[in-house]
Amino acid sequence: MSASGQPGAEEIEEHFLAVLDGRLSRDEVDRWAGEWMAVDDLVWDDLAWWALDRLSGIDLPAGPDGSFLHDEKQIREWLRELRLRRPLR
Repeated sequence: MSASGQPGAEEIEEHFLAVLDGRLSRDEVDRWAGEWMAVDDLVWDDLAWWALDRLSGIDLPAGPDGSFLHDEKQIREWLRELRLRRPLR
């Protein structure tokens, strides 16, 4: 998190992990990402914006059966891509 409180890549990555291991619900993560994306006076790098955009739709339903449009395999792929695209720590 930056001095302004804005989440960085590490905190965003943590939200992917929290969904996958059940610490946060998809709805919680979707709302968290959407709230950050709605703040007009923040400047995001391309990777952070891309990752927040994925998280902001993580709870989309696939149909009436309760399944999600984006399954765990896809979330893991997004996490892998985030890690590959992140600058070295």
